[in-house]
Amino acid sequence: MSRQKVMSEALKQEIARRLGVDSIVQAQGWGGVSSRDCGNIGREAIRMAERSTT
Repeated sequence: MSRQKVMSEALKQEIARRLGVDSIVQAQGWGGVSSRDCGNIGREAIRMAERSTT
């Protein structure tokens, strides 16, 4: 089963910066980001997408 990228790396980095977890990503990679913060990143990406379609 292949994995499909849904969000660009640049978008994930931008949202992580906005949420204040970019230092964790820089130091530990995406594996160091908590599940809660990953959920917040996903939620923000959805909000951004919804705003851009209206």
